Amino acid sequence: RAEHVLLERPAAVKLLRPDLTANPSLVQRFFNEAKAVTACKHPGIVEVYDFDYAPDGRAFFVMELLEGETLARRLSRARLTEAEVTVLAHGIASALKAAHRVGVVHRDLKPDNVFLVPDPDGEPDRTKVLDFGIAKLAGPSSRGNTQTGTLIGTPLYMAPEQARAAGAIDHRADLYSLGCILYHMLVGRPPFVADGGGEIIAMQMFGQAEPPSRHAPVTPEMEQLVLRLLEKDPAARFENAGELMLALTALDPRLVRSWPGAAPTAVDAMQGPSDASTVAA
Repeated sequence: RAEHVLLERPAAVKLLRPDLTANPSLVQRFFNEAKAVTACKHPGIVEVYDFDYAPDGRAFFVMELLEGETLARRLSRARLTEAEVTVLAHGIASALKAAHRVGVVHRDLKPDNVFLVPDPDGEPDRTKVLDFGIAKLAGPSSRGNTQTGTLIGTPLYMAPEQARAAGAIDHRADLYSLGCILYHMLVGRPPFVADGGGEIIAMQMFGQAEPPSRHAPVTPEMEQLVLRLLEKDPAARFENAGELMLALTALDPRLVRSWPGAAPTAVDAMQGPSDASTVAA
């Protein structure tokens, strides 16, 4: 926690670990990605104010200080209702749509990277997606939740193509991860759970997720949406986040007027991300 001297407002400062900043060109790629995401100026993406190198050589960036809790913490207390899940998923999809438009793929979308901010007017919590591009910094020498062997991501929410350590993934990997998050919100756990990371990775690649309605009261329409997001073949998922937003709006028309903006039009949904959205993992 810090205070911006010139703006006189609180901020959050993140210092990257020395092992993640050992490669200046890699960090520069992250800085460039931070610039791209910041250029979106989307209310569902955490705002980055500045970034640079500290005197000891570590890279850092300064971002808005958020008040609230992570989705992971919320889920540790209770399973969410389908109405709550629909609103939160719409907010996350809106943020992904904005990022994918500028060629940025998150690659490590999970409940820990979704922050819930109370709405000042008493409306449903607003979602803020955190840590765009952080996963790209991880390499074989890294350790921690984002790293499993040489894979980049978190096994519980990892797309099959990412689990195979494919040389490149596109925006549809984020949609799969969002499907895992939706399943978790509805059921109380991710679609695949096992004792070891290797087991989970194998299940992501070859396992078939049980319909969420077997574990919780879920409508057929929501179940179909979640299972489509969890398709192993990226081409069988929603084409892009805009198309997903339309499907969520069909489940709850009130989302047309919801924060952080109106639902996309049919034309928006048909306009997939640019070719730049295919980013090497």
